[in-house]
Amino acid sequence: MERVTLRIPKQQIEEVERMVETGEYPNRSEAIRAAVRDMINEENAERQRQNKRPWARA
Repeated sequence: MERVTLRIPKQQIEEVERMVETGEYPNRSEAIRAAVRDMINEENAERQRQNKRPWARA
């Protein structure tokens, strides 16, 4: 796994911390990894939707 440094607005990191404190995620890193996974999955799903061709009408 690689380390990445990023800047996040204070309000957003506070929300991530809240999710960690409530047990939704074990730590900030896992919360951010989950967000990146979701973003990638959404992008891939959108690409698949765009590549599907509607049935041709005569």
